[in-house]
Amino acid sequence: MLSDILLIGEQHRQAACEIASHVVLQRDGRLAGDPGYRFMVAVSGESGAGKSELSHALARELKTHGMRVKVLHTDNYYKVEPSLRRRHREETGFAGVGMDEYDWEQLNRNIDDFRNGRQALMPCIDILTDEVDMLTTDFSRIDVLVIDGLYAIGIGDVDLRVFIDLTYHETRKSQLLRGKEKTDSHRWEVLEREHRSVRSLRHLSDLLVDASFSVREAERDCAVEGQAVASDFSFAFASN
Repeated sequence: MLSDILLIGEQHRQAACEIASHVVLQRDGRLAGDPGYRFMVAVSGESGAGKSELSHALARELKTHGMRVKVLHTDNYYKVEPSLRRRHREETGFAGVGMDEYDWEQLNRNIDDFRNGRQALMPCIDILTDEVDMLTTDFSRIDVLVIDGLYAIGIGDVDLRVFIDLTYHETRKSQLLRGKEKTDSHRWEVLEREHRSVRSLRHLSDLLVDASFSVREAERDCAVEGQAVASDFSFAFASN
């Protein structure tokens, strides 16, 4: 997103360093069988959790390992443009807030462009103007794609899934500092609905990042939160 404010701190850099070690190990294993393999990392969590900061810190860390990295922000893929989204949500009683707000068809096309090393036309929201620009990206020389977004870990064929285990109640300060959206009753209604959808995907994570930005491997045998909710939206995550 153009004109976005990132509050990258030492905690993000340290977590990125730990996650990068997993990427290097897993990617090396993939490359041993397929020298041209293109690796994908997804970073999810609730609004204000630090997804964008961690994604950019990870991209920078991987660059020190000689990898060319592109960060893809799924917030650029809303079906309804920013200037109309607030009214649309209110007119529909907030019923559509969640995974179905995204243009998964376009997002999956761009992911497929990365997998195949093609040039891609991608949406990019300018926060200052609320306009959706279209940018051309050449994926032919990109080694790793980091996908940053609320529901990114649900995308098919992702190699490593990272979940920042914070709720919007815990991230209120960072939301106010970034000032991406007006903070009022409308916003809190959206955050609560997003919260339910995001938590339903937690069980898909490979790595969990806690409130102190310590990184640990997820326990796949733990209780699944809201699995039924996630399955309702399984159509959104089928990549090409």
